[in-house]
Amino acid sequence: MIGLGLTRGFLVTLRNFVRSPVTIQYPDRHVGLFGAAKEAGMNPFRFLVGRPGDSIKAIAGLATVPVKLEQSPRFRGNEFTFFEDRCTACASCAKYCPLGIIEIVSVPGKIDALEGESYKLEVFDIDIGRCMFCGLCVEACPYDALHMGTGFEQSTYVRDELILTLDVLNAAEKKPSSFYRPQFEENAFDPFAETIENHYDAGRHERPSDEDMKKRWVDERWTNDD
Repeated sequence: MIGLGLTRGFLVTLRNFVRSPVTIQYPDRHVGLFGAAKEAGMNPFRFLVGRPGDSIKAIAGLATVPVKLEQSPRFRGNEFTFFEDRCTACASCAKYCPLGIIEIVSVPGKIDALEGESYKLEVFDIDIGRCMFCGLCVEACPYDALHMGTGFEQSTYVRDELILTLDVLNAAEKKPSSFYRPQFEENAFDPFAETIENHYDAGRHERPSDEDMKKRWVDERWTNDD
C-alpha cells in the first residue's frame, strides 16, 4: 500500500524520540543536586547544608561523578597481560602476528634435568600503536603466557610510549581477559574485580608432579618393555 512504509518509518522515529537516552558519558558524567547528594550518600538537604560549595557546583551543572562501564569478562582491551614464568620464548606469538609488531630476543638459559634447556627473555616488546588486537598471538601461545588485557585507557601523545616492554608487562596488574581462555570462564574469574598473582592459575594445564612423571615415563615404559 502506498505510504505504508513512510508511516512505519515515522513510527520508528517516534519510538526512539520518546525513549530515554542510551549514551553513557565517560569517564565522568554531570549530575545535579540530587545526583551529587546520592553519590555522597546524603540526602539533598544535608548535602546542601553540609557541603554548600559542592551544592552550588551541582546546581550550576558543574559537578561530575566517575562512571564505571559494565564490560564482559571476554572484552579485549588495548593492552596485554603477560606471565613471564609461563613463557618458553618459542616466539609463536611473534610468528602468528599478521602485522609483525611483537619483537622477541632470547638467549639460552639454564638446563633442567627434567625439562631440558630453557631460554631467557631479554626483549619482549609489543607495539600496541600498530596492533589491531585481533588476538591471534593469544590463540597461538601454547602455554597461556600471553593474554588479552581488559584495560583500554592507553592513549598518549607520543607513539613511542605505546610500546609495551617486558618490564612494563611484568609490572602491570594481572587482569587478563577471558578471550580464548576457557579456564577463566569455568572458574568464573572476574578481571574487573580480581587479579591473578600465581602464574599457575593462568594456565589450562597443571604441571605434573615428579611422581606422575616417573610413573608415565619410567614405570610404564619399564612394564611395557617387559
